[in-house]
Amino acid sequence: MKSSMEDTIVAISTALGVGAISIVRLSGNEAIEIVNKCFKGKDLTKVESHTINYGYIIDNDEVIDEVLVSIMKAPKTYTTEDVVEINCHGGIISTKRILETMLTHGARLAEPGEFTKRAFLNGRIDLVKSEAVMDIIDSKNEEASKLALSQLTGTTSNMIKEFRDKLKQLLASIEVNIDYPEYYDIEVVTKEKIEKELKVMKEDLTKVIKESKNSTLIKEGIKTVIIGRPNVGKSSILNKLLEQEKAIVTDIAGTTRDIVEGEIYLDGILLNIIDTAGIRSTEDVVEKLGVEKSLSMIDDADLVIVVLNNNEILTKEDEEILEKTKEKERIIVVNKNDLEKKINLDSKKLKDIVYTNTNTTEGIKSLKEKIVELFQLESIKSKDYTYLTNARQISLATKAYQSLHDAEEGLKNDLPIDMIEIDLKESFDLLGEIIGETYSDEILDHLFANFCVGK
Repeated sequence: MKSSMEDTIVAISTALGVGAISIVRLSGNEAIEIVNKCFKGKDLTKVESHTINYGYIIDNDEVIDEVLVSIMKAPKTYTTEDVVEINCHGGIISTKRILETMLTHGARLAEPGEFTKRAFLNGRIDLVKSEAVMDIIDSKNEEASKLALSQLTGTTSNMIKEFRDKLKQLLASIEVNIDYPEYYDIEVVTKEKIEKELKVMKEDLTKVIKESKNSTLIKEGIKTVIIGRPNVGKSSILNKLLEQEKAIVTDIAGTTRDIVEGEIYLDGILLNIIDTAGIRSTEDVVEKLGVEKSLSMIDDADLVIVVLNNNEILTKEDEEILEKTKEKERIIVVNKNDLEKKINLDSKKLKDIVYTNTNTTEGIKSLKEKIVELFQLESIKSKDYTYLTNARQISLATKAYQSLHDAEEGLKNDLPIDMIEIDLKESFDLLGEIIGETYSDEILDHLFANFCVGK
């Protein structure tokens, strides 16, 4: 029985529905032969590579659809295998029938991401580039698209390879000195030299990890929670930010009992904004659940907007909210600044305070400006796009950094050089996992399971 990599796979590679065209894609050693069995036109086994061929897909003697068939022969293809793309009319029925016909004649339905998985396993792209393929599809804004494209062209992979080359050279020097100490013409690798090189590598890796946090903002946006007592203007702020009446606004305390969500873009970065139930003590069961849910969302937020009322003195609930959010990235919004000022924050020593109102178009401008300033959104766009872009990559880089740190500590504690070498090799291997030089089947299955079928 053939292994999965020897199967010829097939999938619909376009969104299923009514459209101008649909594409059914095959990859594998038998891709051309399978399509040729169902094709009325030229003999596809004899046509040149990278040609488009007009004809019909047939099932026995029945014509299913008029098509253009692209033939791309190995190794110059996406998967490095023979690839065939059937361009048919964009309809659900005809597209599915063509897929079913390919399955009947020997192809297997592709798993999610299996085309890209084959491109990786066959050595055409590395793991970072594989992840970039899905990032391009999922891009929510122009900056996310540029970030994914940078990874796809190899900028990030090359950076990781440079790190590994430095470690490889250092490890090679250590090995030579350990194995051949009697040769005088070999450069002696002293602990001072290793410590000096480790310091530079740690600084470089720290910078990459730190700046990679920007990639989360670019890809996923800023998860923003608006929190405060009832009737301080949370829902009005949400509506003004979104420039639509998304949340119900009344003078009745406790109107918002569940979360209300919306999205806006600031300097090209997405803000996922959540308006929460007003924080107060209540005996109402439904409102109480809403309050508990609001408090729980603070922990997961990238940004907490704490709303206070300019026209009221601080209450016990206000104090509790300020205490609970003090360790979070937050902005204190003193709302209703068009009313008489009764609030006094002078003794609180709070940072990032803005005064707003929702009665004018300019009233919310200061809040937007503070968000841009706090997250340095303008500078994110001006930087290069050499980032690690997901939790897997950042986690591995962090572990690699820790191994370098352990090696450095070992040097300070006068550990034997072969013990230091273990930590350096571990860092080398962890960086290799980022680009897929080392990997496990379990990791690959998990990674590609999140891909579209047909990609």
